[in-house]
Amino acid sequence: TMAYKETLQKKSVPQLIAIAVRYFHKFIRTRDKDLPCISCGRYTKLQAGHFYSAGNHPSVRFNEDNVHGQCIQCNHFLSANLLPYRANLIKKIGQERVDKITLNVEMSKKFGFKWSRLFLIETILKYKGL
Repeated sequence: TMAYKETLQKKSVPQLIAIAVRYFHKFIRTRDKDLPCISCGRYTKLQAGHFYSAGNHPSVRFNEDNVHGQCIQCNHFLSANLLPYRANLIKKIGQERVDKITLNVEMSKKFGFKWSRLFLIETILKYKGL
């Protein structure tokens, strides 16, 4: 709604990121709820696990190809368990899409990355509606 969009306009960038994370992670958990953990293959309660970490690679924080259902063991305790994650990610979305994420990460490292308020608001509205 327009009123909600106006409310978002008044938020700080960190507040917008936090709101976007909440809705985006919920989308990932819902999308992958019937799938096994992308790293270990166990069927269990899943978190939104990032292939390229959200903290180090903000440009792909809300990239659906970069984030998949992952168990807490792999995501948290094994620091994303990246070797099997990568192999299973390629099986799931294909090498070309994995390369696209990598290119995005490399470009943002080279040219820098800055959050756009508009992008964050659009991300919130997109995933809130699901």
